[in-house]
Amino acid sequence: MPGRRGPYICGIDAALDVVSGKWKGLVLWELHAHGTRRFAELRRGLPGVSEKMLTQHLRQMEEDGLIHRKVYAEVPPKVEYSLTEAGAALNEALRPLGDWGMERIHRNNLEVAGTPQSTESATS
Repeated sequence: MPGRRGPYICGIDAALDVVSGKWKGLVLWELHAHGTRRFAELRRGLPGVSEKMLTQHLRQMEEDGLIHRKVYAEVPPKVEYSLTEAGAALNEALRPLGDWGMERIHRNNLEVAGTPQSTESATS
């Protein structure tokens, strides 16, 4: 998955290169909120993501050092995903953005998927 690798204009440019795409930030959040997850668990936790898109994002995130993919040598194959230190640090850096988004949800009375008018923070 060759992505853009610079030259970058600034740090925001480099960071957005890594989290570009609708699902990457949500994968970070899901792994932070629930710990190690298998593919099917991630897919269930992210309603609307296709298998192809989730696979593509997971591969890119592994390549970028944000997640760790552990394959168990058993039949049927078992694969687990977890955050690396870099992934946890990026998730923490995105926390203020998530807080801003929750404020927007409350301010505009927007619906939260799965839990209408939820007061739970998407950054915890």
